Amino acid sequence: MTYILFIIALFVLELFYFRVANHFNIIDKPNQRSSHTKITLRGGGIVIYFAALLYFIASRFDYPWFFMALTLISVISFADDIRPQSSKLRLVIHFIAMMLMFYQLNLFHSTWLVIPIALIIGIGILNAFNFMDGINGITGAYSFVVLAGLWYVNRSVNFVHPDFIIYILLGLAVFNIFNFRKKAKCFAGDVGAISIAFIVVFLLGSLILKTGNYSYILMLVVYGVDTILTIIHRIMLKENILEAHRKHVFQLMANELKIPHLVVSVIYTLLQGIITIGLIKLNEHPYIYSIIVTLLLMVTYIIIKKKYYYLHEQNHTK
Repeated sequence: MTYILFIIALFVLELFYFRVANHFNIIDKPNQRSSHTKITLRGGGIVIYFAALLYFIASRFDYPWFFMALTLISVISFADDIRPQSSKLRLVIHFIAMMLMFYQLNLFHSTWLVIPIALIIGIGILNAFNFMDGINGITGAYSFVVLAGLWYVNRSVNFVHPDFIIYILLGLAVFNIFNFRKKAKCFAGDVGAISIAFIVVFLLGSLILKTGNYSYILMLVVYGVDTILTIIHRIMLKENILEAHRKHVFQLMANELKIPHLVVSVIYTLLQGIITIGLIKLNEHPYIYSIIVTLLLMVTYIIIKKKYYYLHEQNHTK
């Protein structure tokens, strides 16, 4: 009953946000680098923050430093959805938020080398989720399967209160109602992509610190390989990697190969889900499994790019 009331509350909050977004014209206009063609409400992913907020209240202020960090990073991301913010300001806020999260995770009791490595990985995951948020359904569906995997592992490892993951899963379910469509009602926006990424970083960090098993990062390997190899590709092309583009494999599939957005989203989601199941079930040699899976994904990425990237160049030289 509690979960049903929670879903209703999130649904109402999302609909209220749509009215606000319509009133203040918080929209995403398609441009030459977009994978969509119609004006769509931006920032619908704010429901993820609402889910975390309701959990924070219901739990009587569980994980206060993390929630403070999530609030900071969600506010600056939402502000960026409304009007582009200074990259320096965003970087400072992201740094402060990460430090607050690390404090919640007791990471400052580790050796000094852990902090910069964790910071680089954390910021990298935030940017990966933001980069990959480009077609209908991909952020909500992919994040859902990542959270589902974390929820399953949490049943035996108990690295976080189970309700926290469930509340976020319900928030994602509400978001997917409006985004996992042929004609999306809303996009996640920075506030959605960054917020869910920040939550994933917190959960993965908690899990890895509890178990000492770094192979759990494989729960993000599909996004990770596409993001990292695309950055390398753009560096080879001598492009500014901070500028928007359409060179990810999922964009190539959606734009050049004309595969429906939802089909591409399902492919990425199912692939990550299968990999996560393998990681959980084949737990005797997690690092060997991780290396094999990562190499296979890298080879697949290279094959697709070599075979079809010329279509992207043709479209952008006309």
